[in-house]
Amino acid sequence: MSLGILAGAIGGAVVVLIALFKLMWRVAEPNEALIISGSNHKTEGLGDGMGFRIVTGRGTLVTPGVQAVRKLSLDLNETQLSVECVTHQGIPLKVRGVVIFKVGDDYVSIANAARRFLDQQKLMSERVHIVFAGHLRAIVGGLTVEDMIRDREKLTGQARSACGTEMEKLGLIVDSLQIHEIEDPTGYITNLAAPHAAAVQRDARIAQAEANQRATEAEQQAAARMSEATRDSEILQAGYQAERDRAGAKARQAGPLADAAARQEVVVEETRIAELEAHRKEQQLQASVRKPADAKAYEKRTLAAAERDARILGAEAEAKKTELASAAMATATRVTGEAEAAAAHAKGLAVAEATRAKGLAEAEAIKARAAALAENQEAVVAQQLAEKWPEIVEAGASAFGNVDQMVLLNGADGMAETFAKALTMGGTGLGLARQLLANMSPAARPDNASPHTATPAGAPAKGIREEITVGDDS
Repeated sequence: MSLGILAGAIGGAVVVLIALFKLMWRVAEPNEALIISGSNHKTEGLGDGMGFRIVTGRGTLVTPGVQAVRKLSLDLNETQLSVECVTHQGIPLKVRGVVIFKVGDDYVSIANAARRFLDQQKLMSERVHIVFAGHLRAIVGGLTVEDMIRDREKLTGQARSACGTEMEKLGLIVDSLQIHEIEDPTGYITNLAAPHAAAVQRDARIAQAEANQRATEAEQQAAARMSEATRDSEILQAGYQAERDRAGAKARQAGPLADAAARQEVVVEETRIAELEAHRKEQQLQASVRKPADAKAYEKRTLAAAERDARILGAEAEAKKTELASAAMATATRVTGEAEAAAAHAKGLAVAEATRAKGLAEAEAIKARAAALAENQEAVVAQQLAEKWPEIVEAGASAFGNVDQMVLLNGADGMAETFAKALTMGGTGLGLARQLLANMSPAARPDNASPHTATPAGAPAKGIREEITVGDDS
């Protein structure tokens, strides 16, 4: 009995303990923070004497009746922004956007948010809207419409920077700030976009026109290709029709053509037989007439060629003989010429030497005569005349040499008279020569004068011959 009571008591105690544990144990969800107040606790990052404890993501024991436990949501919150602003240019705008925020995960942010929003968590979005609206008006007042349109990131960045300190004091952090729309009740943005819209519209029209042009060109090219295809098809069809017509015509002409072909084959066969007959007769003529004639002609050509070759060989031998004889004669002539040239050279040398000796002797004789003439002219002249007297008489007699017949009228006296005249002429010449020598001075006569040059005997002889001849003619 006592054991049963003991067991019941122990079981009741366990149940009571479990109930007390469940009553005292609190667990913080991942998206919430437990704010436990009623005792002094030192929390990391917080000063002493905060009067509450923060628990996140784990369980903790809470003393019922002594400590109070409340939850602070760590979920995301959002607030829609609709702020009327005026730009730096004085243009009113309405900015629409959204802010996504939450309580910070650190103990300081949780403590700040718990102090401000623990019992007013539903008013958190309104408070955030008020903060961002004020800062957006201030930021937009320093910007132009063009800046806001072209660089919205700058607007959001400045807004987040401006609200950062205040949001930190509230224990909130901004996850995202987006400017959705900028409304322009005055139409400034519309007018600002008008030139660009016109340019875009112009480019669109140009692009449309170019597209239409390309489409038209493509259509024209397609039409041309269709025309070409149609033409090619018609040409092919015409060709096929022509082939069909030709086939039909051939089929219609098959019978006559077959007859004509048969007749043509007959004619061809007859022609071939005639050609064979003509060829046979030609072969007979070749064997009976042409070949013997060719043999005779070949014999004659061979004999004529042999005779011609013999004559050519004889002529070549005669030419060779003549060539050898000419060479021998030329050699003999050359030797004879060389000998005659040597003899003529020696004879010339001898003649020259004799002439030189004779000239030297004559020069000595002339020199001696000149000396004698200088000493006794009469004796020299008499001597020369005596030496030349036969020649003088011969020259005088030569005047009668050309006379075929001489008629003497006086007989012997006429003959004596004629010879006396001839001799008188000779004497007259002798006196003239002596007078000329007497008139010449020794200084005027050259020492090397030739005796033939100084002697005048020839002149009188010539004069006698002429005078006798004249006398004979008379």
